[in-house]
Amino acid sequence: MSLKINKLWLPQCLQLLLCLSLEVYPSRGSDTIFPGQSLSGNQTLTSKEGNFELGFFRPGNSSYHYIGIWYKNLPNQTVVWVANREQPVSDLSISALKISEDGNLVLLNQSRNALWSTNSVSKSSNSTIAILLDNGNFVVRDASNSSMDVLWQSFDHPTDTWLPGGKLGYNKLTNQRQFLVSWRSLQNPAPSLFSLEIEQNGTSHILMWNGSQMYWTSGVWTGKIFSLVPEIQLNYYVTNLTYVSNENESYFTYASAIPSAFTRFMIDSGGQLRQFVWRKNFPDWALFWTRPTQQCEVYAYCGAFSVCNQQKEHLCSCIQGFEPKTREDWEKDDHTDGCVGKTPSKCEGGGKGTFLLMPNMRLPLNPESKAAETIEECEAACLNNCSCNAFAYDNGCLTWKGNLFNLQQLSSAEETGRDIHLRIASSEFVKTRGKGKKKTTLVVLVSVAAFFVCFSLVLIIVWRRRLTSTYKVVEDSLMLFRYKELRSMTKNFSERLGEGGFGTVYKGSLPNSIPIAVKQLKSLQQGEKQFCTEVKTIGTIQHINLVRLRGFCAEASKRFLVYDYMPNGSLEALLFQKAANTILDWKSRFHIAVGTARGLAYLHEGCRDCIIHCDIKPENILLDAEFNPKVADLGLAKIIGRDFSRVLTTIRGTRGYLAPEWLSGEAVTPKADVFSYGMLLCEIISGRRNSDGYNIGFDNYFPFQLSNIISKEDEIVTLLDDRLEGNANIEELNRACRVACWCIQDDEKDRPTMKQVVQILEGVSEVNRPTIPRFLQQFAESPKETMIYQKTSLSSD
Repeated sequence: MSLKINKLWLPQCLQLLLCLSLEVYPSRGSDTIFPGQSLSGNQTLTSKEGNFELGFFRPGNSSYHYIGIWYKNLPNQTVVWVANREQPVSDLSISALKISEDGNLVLLNQSRNALWSTNSVSKSSNSTIAILLDNGNFVVRDASNSSMDVLWQSFDHPTDTWLPGGKLGYNKLTNQRQFLVSWRSLQNPAPSLFSLEIEQNGTSHILMWNGSQMYWTSGVWTGKIFSLVPEIQLNYYVTNLTYVSNENESYFTYASAIPSAFTRFMIDSGGQLRQFVWRKNFPDWALFWTRPTQQCEVYAYCGAFSVCNQQKEHLCSCIQGFEPKTREDWEKDDHTDGCVGKTPSKCEGGGKGTFLLMPNMRLPLNPESKAAETIEECEAACLNNCSCNAFAYDNGCLTWKGNLFNLQQLSSAEETGRDIHLRIASSEFVKTRGKGKKKTTLVVLVSVAAFFVCFSLVLIIVWRRRLTSTYKVVEDSLMLFRYKELRSMTKNFSERLGEGGFGTVYKGSLPNSIPIAVKQLKSLQQGEKQFCTEVKTIGTIQHINLVRLRGFCAEASKRFLVYDYMPNGSLEALLFQKAANTILDWKSRFHIAVGTARGLAYLHEGCRDCIIHCDIKPENILLDAEFNPKVADLGLAKIIGRDFSRVLTTIRGTRGYLAPEWLSGEAVTPKADVFSYGMLLCEIISGRRNSDGYNIGFDNYFPFQLSNIISKEDEIVTLLDDRLEGNANIEELNRACRVACWCIQDDEKDRPTMKQVVQILEGVSEVNRPTIPRFLQQFAESPKETMIYQKTSLSSD
């Protein structure tokens, strides 16, 4: 029987055979790789809701490509996971990600060799699929059963980023760990030395390492908060953190507290752990917090024989006589290889080298102690030991062998610095001296020429130099004034700017015509030494939202503080005026509220020692020429330790802004400032004193009105200053009202920190609806207690 073939079907049959012989690719927008499919070139997977995308990417200016996951619809590509960190792809057109015959995901290069594989699946390729989920997790599932068991997932193998739903921990049965390892640089996602992991001894610490050297810890997890990272806690505004520990595993995981926002933790290429938040309409990621707070605190960030200087744009520099070990890496801001000597070892050829003095340094770790009674004996002990590279002498002799890590140049304001003497080759020391002689000669010649040019100017400025010659700089730019100088600058204290409970403020001007405000303190019991010590501490604090202290005077019983003059006066003068032409619009008020919060956050968390202001009120918020707020009057501030083990108990501040713990005699922490700020924010919103409503009744007491309307979710625009006629950004007004209500909660534990306040006002963090503070509820129910509270807490000083 002969077989007849219909010629019309022949082209279709050939086309079908051709299709079967070619590889199949995922359809555009798909979230899944099925058996027989592969991903190559510019093809990508997109998660179901469009949050994440997976495909090949090229980091920075690199010529190599990697398989990674990034956020889909953000303007700046943010990669959160990389597969082939150490095996990049050079040719996209013939590289592919597919499911292999054994069911594993595998990345093949142009030679069809495996660059990367999941290496954990033992299934037929026909029964496994790979899916990109909307939380950024890339999973391999067993499609042969209805439960779709997870065979492998990227959340078990994070790179430098910890996403919501991911784990940071370890499996007690398999010893598998989930930990983060930073990129080598912005152009190279290969693993670096910096890592983040959970401690495996059951203490629930999170640690950061540089190789085998631990350089940061979160402190213990108490069940609600990390002892050393108060920004992360249970049921927090941005992150809800959970710790799980059972017989099988121990791990941390977290969920975003803001459904409409993205949040992520990452350990960056510099070894710092950062948390970022992205909300709708944000131009970029907002940095929520960083640990360690300074880059130079990261162990060996600059590598061996390099100095880290936080005050310079380029933090790392090689020590004199040394040069970058890998210059190409330094150009990419990767300094981990450090520096090497330009000259052979100092002990070769019988030479012993010489020592280079490096003043005010943070000393390296792991010194050896030597018996020496003088600096000369200490130097000799190091010089006679060829393996000794440096020594320091400060009532004891310390020496260092091998590579020197973590050298940091400290500022003159930091008192922990020590002098260290580094051994360098004698030839390098001679070169330096030779260069110095040439420079000296050049300086002399230039100076002689400049002398004749400048001589004519000397007579013009000599009178000014006579006025200022007696100034003494005691702490960087902080000046010690004499009483007669201040009397001259203020024209015998003739122009009074204001007066408070602790002194009178006068206007003056420096000899160069810069206006100043001179505050004369009274009723001060401190001795001169104690006063000078505290003033020097305050003088080192500089922030855009703090009034700058220029200097002070301490002669006999006279005590003066000299500040920058603020031309727009205090917030109190503008906020409560009735003149129509001086009404602060909402934009200015919100700007002042945010700036004040930033200044307080810096006092609480940004300084070396936590500082409680103790007297936040409109009179102590000054405004510069551009209406930028400056927190003033730190005269009541008390410096305490950052561990809050020492607290304030003596009442300080102005009634009407005092936290309940002041009145109850309980110990006081920085949360007292938070309460005062909440009361201040109420007045910024309403444009009137909080106590004004008492003339009518407690129902008109503004903090009660605000809390009541917020709890009932009524129209918040009714809370706004009537003079603004409703002209305000409603979203900003809503955030400000909610923050104010949270700040004045009875229990300080319920109040946010000032840093959290800043984040909420800036829109980085969401804020839940607060409840009416208990003390307001009690006062509303008891008129008698209301009168007592009015007399004791709301009277003005």
